[in-house]
Amino acid sequence: MATTTSIGTDFKVADLSLAEYGRKEIGLAEHEMPGLMSVRAEYADSQPLKGARITGSLHMTIQTAVLIET
Repeated sequence: MATTTSIGTDFKVADLSLAEYGRKEIGLAEHEMPGLMSVRAEYADSQPLKGARITGSLHMTIQTAVLIET
């Protein structure tokens, strides 16, 4: 099932009904990553990396989702 958002980005979601479960899992991972959460809180207002392009190659895990959101 391919979907197009209002900004024109194409993406594919296997089962959108799992979104709520995934968000809960991300919340649990955030709780288990206090160092990253403190960095997020400290720099949230100044956004020192705003506009920067950062690339990487990572396995997709719940912890990777937290890192990407940060």
